[in-house]
Amino acid sequence: MSAIAEVLPTVTPRRDPRCSELPTCPVCADSMVAAEASAYVSDHMISYLWTCDNCGYGFVTKHAVKQRLVCN
Repeated sequence: MSAIAEVLPTVTPRRDPRCSELPTCPVCADSMVAAEASAYVSDHMISYLWTCDNCGYGFVTKHAVKQRLVCN
């Protein structure tokens, strides 16, 4: 009995833009997957609380939100 299998590429042609924005712990260099908490600082700024699962170090990052144009 013969079988046919499709070979899929292991490299994606374009990465998700958020993948490159995920931080690493400045103490132990462990990669962070998700922020522990987030909060709006203003209409155009969000802050994220990160805590390293490996060493427990915590830090805050801020992200500027681009304003979306609404067409009627």
